[in-house]
Amino acid sequence: MKQTVDPSAAPLAVQALQYIPRLRRYARALTGDAAAADDLVQDTLERALLKQALWREGSDLRAWLFTVMHNVFINQVRGVAASRTVPLDEMLIQSRAGAAQAGDRLEIRDLDAALQALPDEQRSVVLLVGMEQLSYDEAARVLEVPIGTVMSRLSRGRERLRRLMQGEPPVQPLKVVK
Repeated sequence: MKQTVDPSAAPLAVQALQYIPRLRRYARALTGDAAAADDLVQDTLERALLKQALWREGSDLRAWLFTVMHNVFINQVRGVAASRTVPLDEMLIQSRAGAAQAGDRLEIRDLDAALQALPDEQRSVVLLVGMEQLSYDEAARVLEVPIGTVMSRLSRGRERLRRLMQGEPPVQPLKVVK
């Protein structure tokens, strides 16, 4: 007789395993580099295990892990004076298994460049809502900002991304007049 194990009853480390692919994808989009993404995922899982007492049993583990990753990433960015841009994950190109034409590769490269050109706050929201398909509420909890902030950052980020992809100049920020 085969026994089934309730995944919610498993230890945090076992439950977290199912989210590693999503964590890698988000980390790759944040960092723009496969090696840096792997390091970020490892640092995230290490921090999650060290801080597992802070996770409330029964709450959304995926959102909690994204929150941990976001905080680890922000801490790393603060510690690094300069950021670098590297092309989007090769998995995007390889996932098309050779079916991608040169134009598709260029479009992916352009999208990666446009994403990297977004301010960190906008890029995080665009990636969480657009790529990871988190709800506004979940993204707000991950980023620890009000839901209205998520909505405005998403709107501004999508508009800026659209303009960059169409080759239009980004909207100039308003000048402060005293």
